[in-house]
Amino acid sequence: MAARRIARGQLVEPDGLVSGVALGTLAGVIDDTMLEAMEKMDKAVEHTQSQFSTVRTGRATPSLVDRITIEYFGAHVPLQQLASISVPEARQLLIKPHDRSTLESIEKAIRDSDLGVSPNNDGIAIRISLPLLTEDRRREYVKVVKHMAEDGRIAVRGARRDARKAMETAEKDGDISADDLERAEKELEKVTHEHVEHIDVALGRKEQELLEV
Repeated sequence: MAARRIARGQLVEPDGLVSGVALGTLAGVIDDTMLEAMEKMDKAVEHTQSQFSTVRTGRATPSLVDRITIEYFGAHVPLQQLASISVPEARQLLIKPHDRSTLESIEKAIRDSDLGVSPNNDGIAIRISLPLLTEDRRREYVKVVKHMAEDGRIAVRGARRDARKAMETAEKDGDISADDLERAEKELEKVTHEHVEHIDVALGRKEQELLEV
C-alpha cells in the first residue's frame, strides 16, 4: 500500500517527493511516534484488505481458503502449507495435498468452514465448485465486509489515539513545544485520513465485486 513515510525528519509522499509539511524541526520523539503510528495504520489497512479477500464473490480465488487450518500431527496448520491450490475454472478451486493422508482432514475443514460449499474428494485431490451467489447472500456478504472495514477504521483511529497521547505526554514533560505538538497533530490527522480512505476505496471495490451478477 502506498503511504507517506518519514525519512530523516521529512515526510515523504508515495511518489518520493518530500511533503510540504516538513518534520525536520520537530523533536525526535515526534518522528518516532509518527513512524510507529504509520506502521500500525499500514498494518491495519493491509489486514483489512486481506480479510476482504476471504469473502467469496462467486469467482474462485485461492485466498478464499486463507483462513482454513488443518489438524496435522497435533497442530493446526494453514491449508496453503499442506496443499497446492489452483483455479482450473472461473468458479472452481482444485486442492492437491502434498500428503494424501490429509485428504479427509482437508475435506472436513472445508466442509466445517463458513464458505458454505461441499468439497468433492476423488481420492487424489479436492474440488470446490462455487455456486452463483443469491441476491440475499450477496447483500449478506456486503454487510460482512462493511463490518471488516469498520474494524479496520477503528484500528487506524486507535493508532492515531495512541500517537496523540504519546505526543501530548511529551509536551507536558517539556520534551517538545506546544507549537511542535500542534503541527504534528495536524499531520497525524492527514495521515489518519489517508489510511481510512484506503480502506474506504478497498471496501467500495469489494462491494462492487459482490453485487456484480
